[in-house]
Amino acid sequence: MQNKQYFFSLDMAYPQFLPYYQGKISAIVVTSTKGVRVQFPATHLRKFITPNGIKGYFRLETKNNKFFSLTKLQ
Repeated sequence: MQNKQYFFSLDMAYPQFLPYYQGKISAIVVTSTKGVRVQFPATHLRKFITPNGIKGYFRLETKNNKFFSLTKLQ
């Protein structure tokens, strides 16, 4: 069992995130602070959306290269 953590910042205005929220785009690709591109289901970001969109610094955790958790750190 291999666990990994990826840290990334996201700053997306509400209109930008709308296609993800509506399910028109199912996955989001981010670049970690170490330059690694990571893809995960966009539905996991829904709980972080505000009227202004999504903005913050996040930690994505995977187990065996599969999504495990997403935490907003700041």
